[in-house]
Amino acid sequence: MKRFIEEASRTHVSLLPECLEDFVAEDNPIRVVEAFVEQLDLVTLEFDGVAPAATGRPSYHPAVLLKIYLYGYLNRIQSSRRLERECQRNLELMWLTGRLAPDFKTIADFRRDNGKAIRNVCRQFVVLCRQLDLFSQSLVAIDGSKFKAVNNRDRNFTPGKIRARMEQIERSIERYLAAMDTADRTQSDVAEAKASRLQDKLEKLKQQMQALKEMEQQLREAPDGQVSLTDPDARSMATRGRGTGVVGYNVQTAVDTQHHLIVAHEVTNVGHDRSALATMAEQARSAIGVEGLTVVADRGYFKGEEILACDQSGITAYVPKPLTSNSKADGRFGKQDFVYVPEKNEYRCPAGQSLIYRYTNLEAGLTTHAYWSSNCKQCAIRSQCTSEPFRRVRRWEHEDVINAMQHRLDHQPEMTGIRRQTVEHPFGTLKHWMGATHFLTKTLPRVSTEMSLHVLAYNLKRLMSIMGIRGAVAALQS
Repeated sequence: MKRFIEEASRTHVSLLPECLEDFVAEDNPIRVVEAFVEQLDLVTLEFDGVAPAATGRPSYHPAVLLKIYLYGYLNRIQSSRRLERECQRNLELMWLTGRLAPDFKTIADFRRDNGKAIRNVCRQFVVLCRQLDLFSQSLVAIDGSKFKAVNNRDRNFTPGKIRARMEQIERSIERYLAAMDTADRTQSDVAEAKASRLQDKLEKLKQQMQALKEMEQQLREAPDGQVSLTDPDARSMATRGRGTGVVGYNVQTAVDTQHHLIVAHEVTNVGHDRSALATMAEQARSAIGVEGLTVVADRGYFKGEEILACDQSGITAYVPKPLTSNSKADGRFGKQDFVYVPEKNEYRCPAGQSLIYRYTNLEAGLTTHAYWSSNCKQCAIRSQCTSEPFRRVRRWEHEDVINAMQHRLDHQPEMTGIRRQTVEHPFGTLKHWMGATHFLTKTLPRVSTEMSLHVLAYNLKRLMSIMGIRGAVAALQS
């Protein structure tokens, strides 16, 4: 072929063969992986097999297997079998491992047996970023997102799913019985064959019904009313789409607002975020190493006890209050329309009347005070306020903490925009890397390990983007 660049012959032998170093440029990202792993103290991080056994077959050093995983997660190769193939043909991995090629079982066992150590490496990287002064602002955004588990939706059972499936089977049985009656009235060979097929379908439906009844008994014994057959720790969780859900895990993250580094994360199988604010805020403060911290989260994290816990520990929270008032939904005055007067310990209603303190009660573990006015029956705008004889307003004993947070939000409405532009991007990036099937492992501890590898790979890429490849290598080696 003339006038084209010609390839080298596959059988050509070079007198000066290239070494692996020639194939890895100075600005190749794998040099960052090499520099990061080499400066780790694997003994302190509690990796197994750092000290070789005196007898038996020699094993692979944990540093080699950790490099393989970091390279894999940086390049969207999470499967141990795919990593085994890449070790045999990928020049970058050959350079990184020194031409070592562990089998897939060795690679998978390393992730399974060193879960705690891998999570420690993820925390160690955050400490390293703190030493490099990448957390200059004491502001983090907290959010949670649902990630799919390996458990299919059909292999997750809840009381609602059981009832819906039983009703569907009962309708199918009625339809098949009606079809069999029709076939019985039609005396023909085709009708007999059809009746036989319908009888087989009925038997299968009855078996499914019996299995569902047995599963219903298991659900009664389950502590949270759910049973997952493939991954026992996976749970069915509602998502933003109306009537939609996912069987998986709820991943909580705290992201630094300056460089969008994930400073703390936690994998849970709780489908809501209401009880995660104080825990994630404390983890973020410990990771960044500051005394005062400001956190911003969406309204899904609003819970009085969590906000109070943050306030008592010196953490300033920005969480919008959800509008859940039934009165407001019905077109009447909501609680926010009643003004609290602290000097008199009473509320002033939209009609100008005073709602005085009546009694204190304990509701759902919270101490609340009740207020109402005796003039409600004579009020001209009572129909806009309540359908009851009196409009009662309840106040939590620590309501001033909620009011102070709302006051901050009113003066800094841009905080909600900061949260959105900070924490949404890491979740989108991680899910894009994971593909259609998010997690490959089962049970909460192993999924937590897998998530730590994803977070570590994400933070490594952020470090390369912030400092450049050569700058990151120099910082890690210093």
